[in-house]
Amino acid sequence: MRRRTLLAGIAGISGGLVAAVGSPAFAGGAGRRVLHVRPGGSVQAAVDAVDGPGWTIVVHPGTYREVVKVPVDKAELTLRGATRNPRDVVIVHDNANGTPKPDGSGTYGTAGSATFTSAAPGLTVRDLTLANDWLRADHPDTTGTQAVAAYVTGDRSSFGHVRFLAHQDTLFVDTTALDTFDRQYFHHCYIEGDVDFVFGRATAVFEECHFHTLQRDVDFTPKGMVFAPSTARANPYGILAVRSRITSGAEDGAYKLARPWVPSYETTAWPSLVVRDTRIGPGIDAVAPYTNMREQYPWQTMRFREYRNSGPGAVITVPENRPRLAADEAGSHTRKTYLRDWRPYA
Repeated sequence: MRRRTLLAGIAGISGGLVAAVGSPAFAGGAGRRVLHVRPGGSVQAAVDAVDGPGWTIVVHPGTYREVVKVPVDKAELTLRGATRNPRDVVIVHDNANGTPKPDGSGTYGTAGSATFTSAAPGLTVRDLTLANDWLRADHPDTTGTQAVAAYVTGDRSSFGHVRFLAHQDTLFVDTTALDTFDRQYFHHCYIEGDVDFVFGRATAVFEECHFHTLQRDVDFTPKGMVFAPSTARANPYGILAVRSRITSGAEDGAYKLARPWVPSYETTAWPSLVVRDTRIGPGIDAVAPYTNMREQYPWQTMRFREYRNSGPGAVITVPENRPRLAADEAGSHTRKTYLRDWRPYA
C-alpha cells in the first residue's frame, strides 16, 4: 500500500480526499481567463468550463481523486498548482488496463487507465503531481497491470516541475495520429515507475529530469525498464533525455535503460532514444543496459544512442552493448533540433 500511504498525507491538509463534485471559481477582469479549483471542487469541472483557448486553471493544495481529460478543443490551456511545490497538489486515481469499466463494456486498456489525459495542443502543466496508485498486490487476479498516470498527445505539450507517480507505464508520451510528430517537453520533472514507465511515439524531450526505478517484489531480473519508445519510422526524433539523472530504489543492475516497443498496430515503428549528458546510477545494468520486448525486433536494430553519460550505470564494459553518438552527431540531438520552431524553454 506504499502509494496510497504516500498520497494520503502528501498535501498536509485534513480532509484532502476530494470528490469529483462542485463548481470551479472564476476570476477575471482585464482580459484574465482564470479558474480556481479548491478542495471540495473538481479539476475536470474546471476543464469542462473552459470555453476557448488561453485559459489558466489554478489548483489549490489538496488531493483530488478523479480522472481528468483535456479534449482537443481546449487549446493553449495552462493547468498549474497554486504553489511552487508539486507535492502540494495531487491528482490521482486507480484504474488499470485490466480494470472493468462500470458500464460492463470491457476493460479500460492501457491508455484508458490514465489518471490524466490530454489531446489539446499548446498544453502547459506545472507545479503539481499526476499519479496512478493502482497496485498489483491489491489485484492479484488482474492480468492487465499497466496503470498510467498521464497519457499525453497533442503538439506543444509542456510540463514543468511535475511529478509523475505510478508503477507500470507511468507516462505515455504519444501522438494524436500515427503519421503526426507531436512534440512534448518536460523540464525539472520527476518520473518514477518500474516497467516501461516512459513510453510512446512522441517527440519528447526530457531536460534536467529525475527518473527513479522502484523496488519491485519479484525474483527475476530485469525488474523493469525506464524507456520503451515506439517512434514512427518517418520521424527522425523520438525520446531525448538530456542533463538528467536516473536513480533506483532497487538493487544494483536490476533495471535496463530501455527496450524497443514495436506495437502490433504499427509494426513499421523504428524506436528512437538518445540519453546524453545524464548521470546513470548503479540501478541500471551497465554491462547490458538494453533488452528486447520481442525477439523479432532486436534492440540492436533500433535507434538507441548515448553520449557523454556518467555514473556507475554508464560505465562502458562491453562497447557493442552501448551504442554511442559521435561528437558530430550529437549536434543533431538537442532540444532545439527535436522541438524545431517551438521554444518552451526560452
